[in-house]
Amino acid sequence: MKTIRVAAAVIEKDGRIMIAKRSYGEQAGLWEFPGGKYEKDEKGEETIVREIREEFDADIAVDGFLCRIEHDYDSFHLLMDCYICHFLSDEVILHDHSDLKWIDPFDEDVEWVPADRKVIAEYRKRRCSYEQI
Repeated sequence: MKTIRVAAAVIEKDGRIMIAKRSYGEQAGLWEFPGGKYEKDEKGEETIVREIREEFDADIAVDGFLCRIEHDYDSFHLLMDCYICHFLSDEVILHDHSDLKWIDPFDEDVEWVPADRKVIAEYRKRRCSYEQI
C-alpha cells in the first residue's frame, strides 16, 4: 500500500483550535486540521508553514510537535506529523477549504476526517495532562 506523508497544524488561539472543512475528495464536507504533503527534503515545520501559507495566505509560528499519527485508508497509508501552531496575523483567506471555525477542543459535535479523530484524541490527552499540573 502506498504511504503518503503529510504535516498538519493544530492552530490555537485563546483556548480554542481552528478546524477547516474539506471541499474536495472522498472526505469533502468533513472537518480536519489543515496541512499537506511534504516536499522533497523538507522538515515538518517547513512543510506546515508552507502549506498554511498556500491554503490560507497566512503565516504561522510552530510552537512544538504534538504527535505522529498513522491511519490506513482504502487506497493509501497516511503518516501525519502534527504540530501545535499559532497565527502571526488575524487575516485568513480560504483557498482549499469551504469553511473554517474555531472550536473548543473538547467539542464532541464535529464530523472529523477519520485520521484527525486520532489527532484530536492525542491533543485532548495532552491538554488534560497540562491542566493537571
